[in-house]
Amino acid sequence: MFCYQCEQTAGGKGCTTFGVCGKDKETSDLQDLLVSLTEGISVYASRYYKYGKKDVDVDRFVLKALFTTVTNVNFDPKKVYEMILNGFEIREKAKKIYHDLVKEKNLKEENLPESATFVVEKDYQEVLNESQKFTFDKDIERYGEDIAGLRHLIIYGLKGTAAYADHAMILGIEDDDVYKFFHNTLNQLAEGEKDKNRLIELALKVGEINFKVMEMLDRANTSAYGNPVPTKVRVTPVKGKSILVSGHDLKDLYLLLKQTEGKGINIYTHGEMLPAHGYPELKKFKHLVGNYGSAWQNQREEFDQFKGAILMTTNCIQKPKETYKSRIFTTGLVQWPDVVHIDDEKDFTPLIKSALENEGFENDGEEKYITVGFGHNAVLGVAGKVIELVKEGKIKKFVLIGGCDGAKPGRNYYTDFATKLPKDTIILTLACGKYRFNKIDFGDIDGIPRLLDIGQCNDAYSAIKIALALSEAFNLPVNELPLSLVLSWYEQKAVCILLTLLYLGIKNIKLGPTMPAFVKPNIYQVIRENFNLVPIKSVEEDMREILNQ
Repeated sequence: MFCYQCEQTAGGKGCTTFGVCGKDKETSDLQDLLVSLTEGISVYASRYYKYGKKDVDVDRFVLKALFTTVTNVNFDPKKVYEMILNGFEIREKAKKIYHDLVKEKNLKEENLPESATFVVEKDYQEVLNESQKFTFDKDIERYGEDIAGLRHLIIYGLKGTAAYADHAMILGIEDDDVYKFFHNTLNQLAEGEKDKNRLIELALKVGEINFKVMEMLDRANTSAYGNPVPTKVRVTPVKGKSILVSGHDLKDLYLLLKQTEGKGINIYTHGEMLPAHGYPELKKFKHLVGNYGSAWQNQREEFDQFKGAILMTTNCIQKPKETYKSRIFTTGLVQWPDVVHIDDEKDFTPLIKSALENEGFENDGEEKYITVGFGHNAVLGVAGKVIELVKEGKIKKFVLIGGCDGAKPGRNYYTDFATKLPKDTIILTLACGKYRFNKIDFGDIDGIPRLLDIGQCNDAYSAIKIALALSEAFNLPVNELPLSLVLSWYEQKAVCILLTLLYLGIKNIKLGPTMPAFVKPNIYQVIRENFNLVPIKSVEEDMREILNQ
């Protein structure tokens, strides 16, 4: 086992015996094999894509395989093994398309990299044994820390982009150019690309494609559920039977809301699902009553205290406590051993049955609310007023404080930073990091709330679009706007968003709590020289720098 893809990795260097996230060695090694197998699939796909050939099963498998290996998604080694077996079938399908093309076009057969050709007995233990050849530390032995780290930066960026592309695909939005990029990039990695400058270019290209994919996801969500609007969300319990929904998949929530209509069950969001309340087609369900709890890393305590059934969609699951293991369910790609999984048919009957059998909340809690739904459509709708307030000197600064939350000490920095900002500052926020301060009343500036909750990491496109709109309105480059970015990261979706920001040329970003373990000093120096990406320091020091920019 070797894994250093998340911010909390052991000792800031890498997990080698058991993952900080809860991932065991078997799961980690099998996921590394799955990534290599996916590279092998793309070796063939990249070649036949040049000639206008494609296969939807191949394309979608690549997304799902990469998404499966994102931190906090799939912890069940047997399920990863099943995906590997499916992957061999998919690779054979891609191989046949390629070989048929070779015959059709009378092309010369190529020598292909190992990931496209390796074979293994399908027995679980044999597959597990084979996985030892593909663990990520082998890249470090082969290429050295710097080049291996750059290669892994690209892979982790692709994992994050695959997650966004999968969400969009589920809602019917796909793009062949995106699939082609995945195949071409994975092929280059499979072929052993080790030129530093080429790898840096490729990482920024991941950022470019991720920007396109985030727009696709934004379009998919808003086409299906409408443009988010500012919405008050209750954050205290309502009397009655209950289901708590976490993760990012809005379609899963929508289907559950449809299936629970008239059943006397209240639906709550948790963690990443909070932005759902701002979408008109979701908020129209009266039994979507509020948000319960906070960010993903607190789920073991919060799920334990919740009085109903729980549904995990997509990622961010933690090891369930025995006290609620019988009433937590998974769906989509997220899985945990011995937790009931609801398949792609999305029949939530077992979940609903569990909710009706559990006690629910006996009484209403004290009414408390927060406001969400400040997506780009809502914010740009009041852009004229915001611009006037800037010109009048009533708004002097915009600060985006956003990103992933986590359990490692040091993340209270973001709360302190938000609360100490001057009252003429607008705070934009998104992703789980906002749970550190989103229940604080920051007041308003002439009717414009000082805290604008844009959404989750899936909604990062909105934040970027707002920044670009401000740039256009003030006729200034983004880097000359009164806008600063103070970001926290945890997993691979944060990596691809960071690559997008760098692709767009955005500089002076402050990143924490720590720098990625896979970005080694020599590579980081290049990034710093070009983009002035710097680690967070003390709140006081960073605030002085930001307010004086």
